Amino acid sequence: MTAFMAKWLFKVSQFDQLTFSWLNRRLQRLCRHQVVRWVSRSGDGYSYAVIALLIASLHGAESIPLITTLVVGFALEIPLFTLLKRLLKRQRPYQKNPHFNSIILAHDQFSFPSGHTTAAFLFAGIMSAFFPGWSLLLFGWASAVGVSRVLLGVHYPGDIFAGATLGLGISWYALAVTG
Repeated sequence: MTAFMAKWLFKVSQFDQLTFSWLNRRLQRLCRHQVVRWVSRSGDGYSYAVIALLIASLHGAESIPLITTLVVGFALEIPLFTLLKRLLKRQRPYQKNPHFNSIILAHDQFSFPSGHTTAAFLFAGIMSAFFPGWSLLLFGWASAVGVSRVLLGVHYPGDIFAGATLGLGISWYALAVTG
């Protein structure tokens, strides 16, 4: 890695940490609100399986293209974000700053990219292609999942941006290969 790139990455990381601290100080009351936890939990992995099963039961054979696209997307997403986390090994905010008390503790060790946000944007991207009238609601929800992860103290804003970008990219790819 060049000296320029290392310096640039350091500056981005520093900005990310400052933004995280600023948001958590300014929105401290909101961080502790139960709705933030609920929004975050709505992005847990089992939610997508439940929704897919519900769609399949309501739409039968008509849902096969959607379900196939979701399966392809998540089959790529899970190993990809896991690999990135293990390669990049970015500490979570509460690991980096022992004086910071997060609202929850994450299930895995590393923060970059946000798996919840990656999955939420993957899901929103695919569902929006099949149900375009729901796009605003789906992407609003996906954004709220990402913001909730920052407010709960388990991710930096950059983790969310990377997760959203990764999720959208995977959704476009899954739509392209299944369409």
